[in-house]
Amino acid sequence: MFDNADAILLARIQFAFTVSFHFLFPAFTIGLASFLAVLNGLWLWTKDHKYLDLFRYWVKIFALAFAMGVVSGIVMSYQFGTNWSVFSDKAGPVIGAPMAYEVLSAFFLEAGFLGIMLFGRDRVGPTLHMIACLAVAGGTAMSAFWILSVNSWMHTPAGFEIDAVTGQFLPTDFWQVIFNPSFPYRLMHTVTAAYLTTAFIVGGVAALHLLRHRHRRDKVSPATRTMFSMAMWMAAIFAPVQIVLGDFHGINTLEHQPAKVMAMEGHFESHEAGAPLYLFGIPNQEEQRLDYAIGIPKLSSLILKHDLNAPLAGLDTIPREDQPPVAIVFWSFRVMVALGFAMLAIGLWSSWARWRGTLFDSPMLHRAALAMAPSGLVAVLAGWITTEVGRQPFTVYGYLRTEDSAAPLDAAAVGTSLIAFIIVYFAVFGAGTYYIMRLMNRAPTSGEASLKDVTNSPIRTAGTTPAQQHPTRNPHPGE
Repeated sequence: MFDNADAILLARIQFAFTVSFHFLFPAFTIGLASFLAVLNGLWLWTKDHKYLDLFRYWVKIFALAFAMGVVSGIVMSYQFGTNWSVFSDKAGPVIGAPMAYEVLSAFFLEAGFLGIMLFGRDRVGPTLHMIACLAVAGGTAMSAFWILSVNSWMHTPAGFEIDAVTGQFLPTDFWQVIFNPSFPYRLMHTVTAAYLTTAFIVGGVAALHLLRHRHRRDKVSPATRTMFSMAMWMAAIFAPVQIVLGDFHGINTLEHQPAKVMAMEGHFESHEAGAPLYLFGIPNQEEQRLDYAIGIPKLSSLILKHDLNAPLAGLDTIPREDQPPVAIVFWSFRVMVALGFAMLAIGLWSSWARWRGTLFDSPMLHRAALAMAPSGLVAVLAGWITTEVGRQPFTVYGYLRTEDSAAPLDAAAVGTSLIAFIIVYFAVFGAGTYYIMRLMNRAPTSGEASLKDVTNSPIRTAGTTPAQQHPTRNPHPGE
């Protein structure tokens, strides 16, 4: 079946499939962990039960999404050893340390406090439980820090030398490796995207239940109104911030990876006095032109150089063998940008409705928010595809080509394992995602059951150690 297939292409598809599946879960849980910490803090501060109800509602969803994110990410580390062992051998001396730090600091922080966050409210008291919530939120953000540092180094490598004998990348400056030129921009852009992803999922779930309450003509719970309001605040504040961060990131990319920006813009030809911003076109890489192009004159120069007449080089300055696949980069970039501006529109619309006092009585806004619920996940994937495909044909940009990074591969073996991954991922994570959607399909209730009440008790694998609970630690049973 795979006898005539390209083994390296299959290995790339396999890694792209697993990392895309995995990326959906951290993109959701990074923001959700912070949302839970905010809800818990508001509950402790105000003693308003709607915040406790929302915390209990979303912490069940967080537990499932977090678990699936951890499990789906483990597979990628194996692929570094099987399909990409040459890359691991050459780049390992540089990227091995930060990846280990991610496990030793961020993952251990998350894992160490996760149980307290999920089940420990009655056992450790409100202060330590709040600390656990903050530790989990901080751990998810710290995990993004290390992973994005490694990934950014692959795009803009710095602080290294290449061993003349082994060809290995050897670190010469740890801080230059970590804080490589693109890292700050990618960290801010990605973490903000994660917060927006969570905001639109929370807003979409709230909008669903607002529409149902409106249809049934019954009273909306304070928790539902609050989570819609909080989600729309996030959209109104962070969507414009994200667009500005995206502009900074684009300018940084133009400086360090110009071929990627040329592919994003569809600029096959150089422009001496102002480059157009192409809104639509069909990239024809074979003929090195953009067919059926529709563009706005000079706008690309204004965005990228802040000068209408600034010259911009095109892909005609890049050797064919060093050009990324233009069509994928061109279209995924437009999907990401279109969704970003749609998020901005929802944020502005909700602000207008809030000002008019119709935030909870606008069915058109609620339908739009419901339709936009998965927009953050789609935008994150589109952005990830843009940046990773735009790095091709290199794994370490400018130094190590993808074709030189792969292990000796057998196409049949890679193809068979790819099919196995697809079946297992859709079966296991599809079931988990379906259960999460069932949880979201039920509105938060007043007196929402805690995770401990739902599961009766956390699953134990090492027996139990009975301990008498302090009488002052549980003034409200079930909290």
